[in-house]
Amino acid sequence: MTTTTQDTDPGSLFASLEPLLARVAKPIQYVGGEHNSVLKAWSDVEVRWCLMYPDAYEVGQPNQGIAILYEILNELDWVVAERTYAIWPDLAALLRRHGIPQFTLDSHRPVAAFDLLGVSFSTELGYTNLLQALDLSGIPLHAADRDESHPVVIAGGHAAFNPEPIADFIDGAVLGDGEEAVVAISGIVREWKAEGRPGGRAELLVRLARDVGVYVPSLYEVDYLPDGRIRHVAPTRGDIPFRVAKHTLTNLDEWPYPKTPLVPLAETVHERYSVEIFRGCTRGCRFCQAGMITRPVRERSISTIGAMVEKGLRATGLEEVGLLSLSSADHSEIAEVTTQLADRYEDTNVSLSLPSTRVDAFNIDLANELSRNGRRSGLTFAPEGGSERLRRVINKNVSSDDLIATVTAAFSAGWRQVKLYFMCGLPTETDEDVLGIADLAKRVIQAGRTASGTRDIRCTVSIGGFVPKPHTPFQWAGQASAETIDHRLQLLRDVIRADRQYGRAIGFRYHDGKPGVVEGLLSRGDRRVGRVIEAVYRDGGVFDGWSEHFSYERWARCAAEQLAPYGVDLDWYTTRERDELEVLPWDHLDSGLDRDWLWEDWQDALDESTVDDCRWTPCYDCGVCPQMDTAIEIGPTGRTLLPLTVVRRPGLGG
Repeated sequence: MTTTTQDTDPGSLFASLEPLLARVAKPIQYVGGEHNSVLKAWSDVEVRWCLMYPDAYEVGQPNQGIAILYEILNELDWVVAERTYAIWPDLAALLRRHGIPQFTLDSHRPVAAFDLLGVSFSTELGYTNLLQALDLSGIPLHAADRDESHPVVIAGGHAAFNPEPIADFIDGAVLGDGEEAVVAISGIVREWKAEGRPGGRAELLVRLARDVGVYVPSLYEVDYLPDGRIRHVAPTRGDIPFRVAKHTLTNLDEWPYPKTPLVPLAETVHERYSVEIFRGCTRGCRFCQAGMITRPVRERSISTIGAMVEKGLRATGLEEVGLLSLSSADHSEIAEVTTQLADRYEDTNVSLSLPSTRVDAFNIDLANELSRNGRRSGLTFAPEGGSERLRRVINKNVSSDDLIATVTAAFSAGWRQVKLYFMCGLPTETDEDVLGIADLAKRVIQAGRTASGTRDIRCTVSIGGFVPKPHTPFQWAGQASAETIDHRLQLLRDVIRADRQYGRAIGFRYHDGKPGVVEGLLSRGDRRVGRVIEAVYRDGGVFDGWSEHFSYERWARCAAEQLAPYGVDLDWYTTRERDELEVLPWDHLDSGLDRDWLWEDWQDALDESTVDDCRWTPCYDCGVCPQMDTAIEIGPTGRTLLPLTVVRRPGLGG
């Protein structure tokens, strides 16, 4: 077998790194050594992965995707997976000054020494952090400049469903579920290395594209029309697919990960053991990319959920269990799951939470089970639109009366705080739709005061700007300008503040419209947008998801400079509405959704027509199940948590 730099153990960089840590904020995030982390001898394995979440440790460490892949890969005795995160500017400057490259957290080996660098993108605003990681690692920013001594850079996560803006910087992208894909990729790399790396890096990328279904941008060419639109995207070889299909994991019970999650040493945004109780969503919210691209719904059985919770708590010592999904209360056995888990952990320090709850799936019995151990926080609901008309447009089939009935029941049962999440800038939205948010918040306060008999009721209104996303019915929509978003938010704020009866009881949180414009550019951009990302990074742009680091002026200036030669601009990518026949940058990437169905649903949105959830109604031909050879997998199974052992603290009986 041919030996390269990746086969020689580069050793740990910690001796060089340690003296610098006293000079940076939060040095503990770079130390490693977390409980359940994995260390393997370099010479004992054949394939070496570095997994990256492109944000700070406190945000990336709890990421479920990275945690799952880390375990799956490290269970293979011939593979090692280590992790790295985005490095804050203070340490990044010191690393450059002292000539120390980006390192992994587990063994502090240099990232560039690994065979593969897998990067999971939850949001497009992490793109500049990828460039910083490559730069700090000594890996050429452009995939075309890399050779066999450099890792193969593979993107994944929801934002990888349109990887065209970062096509120049990645070698490949995995669409959809990564559990089986990373094992298959590892096998291809292992085989290629054992054969002596025939054909070099180029041959490896062809094998990944042909045999695993990895999207390799360099194997596809893009042709543009004179007006800036795309003429076509086509493969450059006949042995790779014209359209790249997403990977879909079926039977989640066979993949009960994470089993032994890492326990963070530093404070993170979520400190809980998270169990994904089902994957996918068929509610059909037209704005929701996550719901569209993760279809079909695949539930974990109640017995698997119970076993995962028991093992996960034992392995971590954590005291909160998050039952995760896009709409957790929609699990066909959610009542049984929560009741039996609450029974099992009654009178212990273990609490349960559902981070995602819909108004029409919520009930007080469910809420009471979740708060049985005495931890009763506020309730969060997401009506999304301020008027019933707008909720019909976005297919959020929840009426104002539904919301009031739900919060009334909650206030009657002792809750005193409710948080409502909305979006501003939705298609067809008017000023009146946004002002409807104030009316709804006032009704919530009044309902709470009446139901509880006290004026000590709070309603927090949280508003984000809407960004059209690929693979959704709104992928053709024009995005509202930052000026429009800011104008409507100012109107709403003024109305709430002027209300003497309810205004003081309504909290108001919002983001201005500018970050959403940049997200819109990156979300629906094509390969030309890569020049903008690189220019922003070279101008000092990193951590664009953090308000203290984000600079709209920098993005606008770089976009104007870099896009001008192509005859397009920032508005062309954001506020412009697309027509039905325009080739979209991601049309060659197959999420399973039929393009004609998406267009019809976009027309239904404009007509304010709604569609039902296909879990409980006949199929409405979105295309996913026949195209992906998958099916909805839901209960009820009728199983119970076995053994149903009630855990109690000593001295409390039972």
